[in-house]
Amino acid sequence: MEYVLPTENLGKQYRHFKALGDLTMHVPKGAIYGFVGRNGAGKTTLIRLVCGLQEPTSGSFTLYGIKNIDKNIVKSRRRMGAVVETPSIYLDMTAEENLRQQYRVLGLPSFDAIPELLKLVGLHNTGKKRAKNFSLGMKQRLGIAMALLGSPKLLVLDEPTNGLDPAGIQEMRELIRTMPTATGATVLISSHLLGEMEQMVEQVGIIDHGRMLFEGPLTELQRHSKGALTLRLLHPAKALPVLQANGLPTAAVGADNTIALPPLRDDLLAGLVQALADSGAGVVGLTTQHTRTLEEIFLTLTAPKEVG
Repeated sequence: MEYVLPTENLGKQYRHFKALGDLTMHVPKGAIYGFVGRNGAGKTTLIRLVCGLQEPTSGSFTLYGIKNIDKNIVKSRRRMGAVVETPSIYLDMTAEENLRQQYRVLGLPSFDAIPELLKLVGLHNTGKKRAKNFSLGMKQRLGIAMALLGSPKLLVLDEPTNGLDPAGIQEMRELIRTMPTATGATVLISSHLLGEMEQMVEQVGIIDHGRMLFEGPLTELQRHSKGALTLRLLHPAKALPVLQANGLPTAAVGADNTIALPPLRDDLLAGLVQALADSGAGVVGLTTQHTRTLEEIFLTLTAPKEVG
């Protein structure tokens, strides 16, 4: 798998406070990657390091194949766009005027892409309305449009849904989902809301106190959310060899001919039920215990560990 942004033991120390500690992460090319953690977990620090707003105190990162200590990292950063914390927009200008001004700052040759960008972020009908009269969601979307100038290959968004009302969150969610297809960009989003990220991202990294607690496909995290299973059988004894053959624990049979099993992926569960039916065990009931939400998993992962 090709990674746009891998980091290796990346660290940032502020005197006596360690904001990042040996952080290793991998952002795949073409993905929407959710970087999730509580406020103060180190998300914005990582983004500031990647954007060149601060320098790491240890470790390294690579951006499009260029190490952060290489002088050519400046060229790699030109291939990325970012909205860090509050979008930098001119409040007395319209959306189009903001984009034109940013074009001049970047030294881009023409304004031809502006109408398409405004349409992409849903601001094509704002006319002469000044940005100071925009809703927070509209300002955020204008910030994204400005970050997309120059067709960056990596788009970095720091808490893009922060402070938005439900309608604004939905608009932002739908916009972000379109990014890889509409622009060809890889998207790195930071947020403290795992439930919101679940509706947008494909890959997820969970950070706490500057350290990565989990990184992988969203589907892998979702697999951990499933509750234990209980099978009710006509002939439990016939099921035991099938469970053993599938590498599953052969727990004691309950008084009502039930057997408890760990959570299973849907495809494995379907295959197991078919094998049990073929064995003559007679599956007459299947129940799932409480399924944890991803928010519950996140809280479990980031809960303070008891000492002693």
